[in-house]
Amino acid sequence: MAHTQTNPTTIVCYGEVLWDIFPHARKAGGAPFNVAYNLKQMGVDAHMISRVGKDELGDALLKKIDSWNIPINDIQVDDKLATSTVEAHIDEHNEAHYDIINNVAWDNIQYRQEDAELLSKSSAFVFGSLVTRNETSKNTLHQLIEAAPFRVFDINLRPPFIDLKRLQELLHKANLVKMNKAELRELLAEGGKNYISEEDSMRYLQEKYSLDEILVTKGSKGAVYLNKDTFYRSTAIKVEVVDTVGSGDSFLAGFLSGKFLGLNEENKPLSNACALGAFITNHEGACPDYTMEEFNQFKQEQPAPETTNYSALINQ
Repeated sequence: MAHTQTNPTTIVCYGEVLWDIFPHARKAGGAPFNVAYNLKQMGVDAHMISRVGKDELGDALLKKIDSWNIPINDIQVDDKLATSTVEAHIDEHNEAHYDIINNVAWDNIQYRQEDAELLSKSSAFVFGSLVTRNETSKNTLHQLIEAAPFRVFDINLRPPFIDLKRLQELLHKANLVKMNKAELRELLAEGGKNYISEEDSMRYLQEKYSLDEILVTKGSKGAVYLNKDTFYRSTAIKVEVVDTVGSGDSFLAGFLSGKFLGLNEENKPLSNACALGAFITNHEGACPDYTMEEFNQFKQEQPAPETTNYSALINQ
């Protein structure tokens, strides 16, 4: 399909919007929404296709999203299903764990032609795996994917909502896939492939699913990135970790904003991703209030992530 009138800075996210319920507060969240929020903070025209309930929590969530200047007309309202809430627990290592409730409003996202038209003019479409747990939202996703010029699959394996067949269907349709190290190993195990190295594992998945790009996050050990034939490795920025809620989502937002807002020479998107991921872990929650100026100041004050192009080294 030919796509015209592309806005170079429009990125559309699809999936869950919800309230993360912490012991002392509630915060707007959901992995794809966290990506959208941080894309917006980076200067991208970010959109979120989702669904909330016709209830007090849904009204409050829409009001919050609207206050961040993310268009709420892309978010549907369900007359019967409730707005999603997730009980979030932070352990002694500041790692987040979630109790996810089934059969909520974002399980029932309906296909709309105007959403497909928005996607056809976008730079990228970001979606995860959790939203496929229900047939309705899964089918809508597969319809919308067909309109998207560049498809970004952010794998979020959340037990018990893991379905290998649905995962593989999305892998085959993606251009770029992002996962963490544990998810990389799980994908290899499901395919009966032994782990040898990060690069070997990523090249195996690239060939198996015809992927252009693969990102793997490794927390405090940085990240690795495979772009066609070129393999990059980046260190992490060392910061005081407040919590890890949304750190992978902000990493992806940092990468995509770098890729589509003119940082696309060499490995700058990867450096930007590691910087934003570190910046967000230094704050409470996945969507803290911050400005581009504050993020740029943070980058200036920290040692830049060390990024290495291994393919370039080999070819020297």
